[in-house]
Amino acid sequence: MLPARINLVTLGVADVAGSRRFYERLGFVASGFESEDVVFFDMNGTILGLYGRRPLAEDAGVSDSGEGFRAVSLAINLESKEAVDRALAFAETCGGKLVQPAREVFWGGYSGYFADPDGHLWEIAYNPIFKLDENGRMPLPPPTG
Repeated sequence: MLPARINLVTLGVADVAGSRRFYERLGFVASGFESEDVVFFDMNGTILGLYGRRPLAEDAGVSDSGEGFRAVSLAINLESKEAVDRALAFAETCGGKLVQPAREVFWGGYSGYFADPDGHLWEIAYNPIFKLDENGRMPLPPPTG
């Protein structure tokens, strides 16, 4: 059995230095690990890595030719609808592309999407069902039964 956790999410990017600058403009702080090939950001308990798209594909033994929708999005949940609107606007000023403006969504929340310079989707959401704790984490209810 695998442990139920995610330690590291790595995004394959065209330009590691350029992507680092984008994420730093968003306010993410790069770790002290120094390399031109990879950069890491502490995401409140999970690590976000940026690594060259081609070397990442080679490491996994797959083609790097994937384009368009990747069937994955990353998400940041915030404390209010207004915070979602501000965050999406800020991401645009940092060079992100607004993909879906924030709106009321079918599950009762409020969310929108932006894409980073490589097209990786980030959802910015307010979820009234799962309140954030004092560390900005979104605890889930315990399993039933």
